[in-house]
Amino acid sequence: MLDLTSDVADLTAALVDIRSESGTEKVLADGIEHALSALPHLTVTRDGDAIVARTHLGRARRVVIAGHIDTVPIVDNVPSYVNGDRLYGCGTSDMKAGVAVQLKLAALVHAPVHDVTYVFYDNEEVDAERNGLLRLARDHPEWLTGDFAILMEPTDGVIEGGCQGTMRVEVVARGERAHSARSWMGVNAIHGAGAILDVLRAYTPREPVVEGLRFHEGLNAVFIEGGVAGNVIPDECVVKVNYRFAPDLSVADAEAHLREVFEGFEVRPVDAAAPARPGLDDPSAAAFVEAVGEGRARAKLGWTDVSRFSELGVPAVNYGPGDPTLAHTRDEHAEIPRIREAEERMIAWLTGAR
Repeated sequence: MLDLTSDVADLTAALVDIRSESGTEKVLADGIEHALSALPHLTVTRDGDAIVARTHLGRARRVVIAGHIDTVPIVDNVPSYVNGDRLYGCGTSDMKAGVAVQLKLAALVHAPVHDVTYVFYDNEEVDAERNGLLRLARDHPEWLTGDFAILMEPTDGVIEGGCQGTMRVEVVARGERAHSARSWMGVNAIHGAGAILDVLRAYTPREPVVEGLRFHEGLNAVFIEGGVAGNVIPDECVVKVNYRFAPDLSVADAEAHLREVFEGFEVRPVDAAAPARPGLDDPSAAAFVEAVGEGRARAKLGWTDVSRFSELGVPAVNYGPGDPTLAHTRDEHAEIPRIREAEERMIAWLTGAR
């Protein structure tokens, strides 16, 4: 049983102690559904292990507050424990501290100044096709309708606008196979891949300012594959490249850029995820930055599910009490004062107190 009247740090610990590695979220989802269903001001619906709770107050605007309930695999870091002002355990930072704040808001704020949709979803830490938010967007897009969204991803208490897109491509160097004893009769594709690496070494990533936030792109080789046998000159070498691009580009723009950068080589797209623009000029977003972020925000230098909200036409930001640099580590922890601060700031914003 989850006690939504408990201190937000204690609630975080209770969430951590319910194992919910990706694909095993049912027990936690059951607990969240049970706790929220007891709140008369919310309408609760469920799809698989994703729970959606909504107010229906007839407000002029609706905000969506979302967080994933799964964690990466546990490495002897459950159950949770406290040392000083730190709560240790798998998922404390990413992102059960944020989920605890969501649950406290749902329980305490009965008459928010905006209608609110609280989304708790599964399978964020694994392949995109299993993502619970993607499933909701595909099967129940009306459940995610809103004017503004907040993803409670760990940001160390700083508002991060939008997110970068990501694209992986294979850049192929071609050669001609031959016996290594007569190498001059062939063309070594691995040697030819040196030109691809030269391009990457010489590349200067952009640092564009998008809607007032500075992003920093990256273009990097992440794998290289080539070779046939110890006595064969290889006829193909593949350099796998990851491009992290700012939200002033679309996926199509990113692909076109990579084809230009690697002109003369075969470029094979492998996968991509669209970026999201910051959207901080939206009235709800601007008010949120002013009230919760004290007027400060920075760019999200990575990809998050704010992209899915962007695709639905909902401006979204990242804000959560966890430290992203601690996510997925054996020593993962969250600062208890930071969790309480996030709860206080979010309550003040939703009630119009700041």
